[in-house]
Amino acid sequence: MAMISVETQFGRFGVEETDGALTRLVWNGTDEGEPTALLREAAAQLRAYDQGRLDRFDLPYRIDGSEFQKRVCDLIYAIPRGETRTYGDIAKELGQPAQPVGQACGANPIPVIIPCHRVLAANGLGGFSGDGGVETKVALLRHERAAGLLI
Repeated sequence: MAMISVETQFGRFGVEETDGALTRLVWNGTDEGEPTALLREAAAQLRAYDQGRLDRFDLPYRIDGSEFQKRVCDLIYAIPRGETRTYGDIAKELGQPAQPVGQACGANPIPVIIPCHRVLAANGLGGFSGDGGVETKVALLRHERAAGLLI
């Protein structure tokens, strides 16, 4: 397990790799261990995202959680930059209630790369578990030019 830190306009991210896959992104992370080729690529992609030059992350990840959690994260990962979905949209696709989708979204271990900020409540923004909470969610959506829906 190794972690690389990346400074962005949204804060310093720490990206963790375990056995050839990204497993976690945390705010205020620090460099730990020897950076691997995957971690260096993750850092490069995060910098490109921060500079508005990357529309979609292309990195292997692994979710250590239930099959439901993995399915929710896979659906979130597929949401294109500049677009959003609701918890209800994802729930409908999975044939499940919206509340467990919201809980799975909040438990996303790799935010930003798996863009849970693109998932909204039916009647508003919903929550965000990253540093800065909903304000960071709004900043990420504005950065992706998805903020038109926020007006």
